[in-house]
Amino acid sequence: MVALPRLVVAAPSTGQGKTTIATGLMAALRIAGHEVSGHKVGPDYIDPGYHALATGRPGRNLDPHLVGEERLVPMLLHGASGADIAVIEGVMGLYDGRLGTDGFASTAHVATLTRTPVVLVIDVAKLSRSAGAIALGMATFDAGVRVAGVVLNQAGSDRNTAEIIGSLEQTGLPVLGVMPRDVRLSTPSRHLGLVPAAERDGSIRMIEQLGEQVARHLDLDAILEVARSAPHLDAESWSPAREVMSVGASDHRPVVAMAGGRAFTFRYAETEELLTAAGCEVVTFDPLVDPALPAGTQGIYLGDGFPEVYAAELAANRGLLDDLRSAVAAGIPTVAECAGLLYLAESLDGAPMAGILPATAAMAGRLVLRYPAAVAATDSLLTKAGEEVTDHEFHRTRTSPAAGESAAWAIDDEPVGYASGNLHASYLHVHWAGHPQLAQRFADAVYAAPMHVVSPAPPAVPVTRPRDRVADPLRHHGDVETGEGLLDFAVNVYDGGRPAWLERALRESLTAAAGYPDAEPARAAIAQRHGRELEEVLPTAGAAEAFTLIAQLRPWRRRRRTPPVHRAACGAGAGRTHRDDGPVPTGEWLRARPRRDP
Repeated sequence: MVALPRLVVAAPSTGQGKTTIATGLMAALRIAGHEVSGHKVGPDYIDPGYHALATGRPGRNLDPHLVGEERLVPMLLHGASGADIAVIEGVMGLYDGRLGTDGFASTAHVATLTRTPVVLVIDVAKLSRSAGAIALGMATFDAGVRVAGVVLNQAGSDRNTAEIIGSLEQTGLPVLGVMPRDVRLSTPSRHLGLVPAAERDGSIRMIEQLGEQVARHLDLDAILEVARSAPHLDAESWSPAREVMSVGASDHRPVVAMAGGRAFTFRYAETEELLTAAGCEVVTFDPLVDPALPAGTQGIYLGDGFPEVYAAELAANRGLLDDLRSAVAAGIPTVAECAGLLYLAESLDGAPMAGILPATAAMAGRLVLRYPAAVAATDSLLTKAGEEVTDHEFHRTRTSPAAGESAAWAIDDEPVGYASGNLHASYLHVHWAGHPQLAQRFADAVYAAPMHVVSPAPPAVPVTRPRDRVADPLRHHGDVETGEGLLDFAVNVYDGGRPAWLERALRESLTAAAGYPDAEPARAAIAQRHGRELEEVLPTAGAAEAFTLIAQLRPWRRRRRTPPVHRAACGAGAGRTHRDDGPVPTGEWLRARPRRDP
């Protein structure tokens, strides 16, 4: 029997503040001196990224669809090894699971399998006594789920909060905390969900602020008592060494190059652990900046991320794309999931990619989100024909064609993806902890593969560029045309036709032209980024207005030893003013506090 204090943070529906409360609670408990393990119900990669920042440990997923019910408790114990407490963030509403399955893989299902008490988060911004009815319904809907307390989120006036607490007293459910409204702590949105922690400037500071707020407004002692009330678990911790066998000579660990960086932020921690247990050395490389694959690469793993956001930067790194293409052509085993599939395509939204797969990719109008079971269409690098795995899809791009002559999978008899003897690429995310034979086959192929040797790059030849030509017009800020000592406020210079993606974006923007944007979220983000009070922030309509306001603010004198301000009004470095104390995003200006010039 294993003692593990633990709790689940759940809500009646999505959008109630689970991520804010769960991540803040992890940070608050860590600040208080506890070793905290963060977990996420479901397949989501993004929330575990925030959990990792809050706890200092890898974020883990608990998903019975992906890994099977029997592995859930062992994987919880594995992820929480050495921790004082495990905090499990739920998914969607407490009882919402895979459609048509009576709540399979829901937060309630995971709480039941792991025998974990639930802390219910309710957004009460638009509620009063009805909050008590909602909490009571959640607590009594399933006798196997124990709701141990409630956290009120986005609370308003003291009078209304007292009314809500009174309604909860009638249910017998304790109120474990009341979080007031605070737009500075809201988590920004992205076209596919939350912004990954790796892409969020100031993520660590934001999480510290969350932890401070949670410690101030939640009863941590009462929450710890809830966690300690969880019963002991009768299971053995999951071990990657029991799932795979190390192959080959013990003195040789072949390198598996695993894509990382800002464009490839998503992968399950257990994937690397399984490959390491199988005898491989996993080395992370960044497709945005690294000129070639890691030395000695014998296998390549390209996980998920947002390559569509970084398509231009990925396309510009031609040296790595050429090296990747030669490695795959030489037989290096390669696995690509979702973002990796796009990276291997001929193009992504018109930007040239690796060109390894005979497909083009582009953003589409509809989000694909499903939780299927897939059948291996053929014998391949990872699979045996007819083998079934559970997986999930989450993307808004499409490839044309959707499958190669040899497909990777079949879903409802529809072929998808691309497969060959040394390549497996598709949109599907498969959690290898649930299907460790895939990790074993990949490791076996890696051991048998030749070692990739990077071709030496040709020596750089100095190029004298005519003053009226630039190497990359869409990334050009005009700086190269300025003379010595001149200050450049140029916009991008581009003498070609308008790109199709820009034409499309301009046309789509007209649909919202009559609306005036709400500046409050921007003000809050700016205030948080620069550590200022909300009333000190004045959003502007762009560079022209900002500079006019600056000029009118007060008499200005040239400061000694202060570098000049350089402004890029649009383009790859668009919207950043460089000054002596760092960059400031476009359209933001802080009302200057009086200071003495040196």
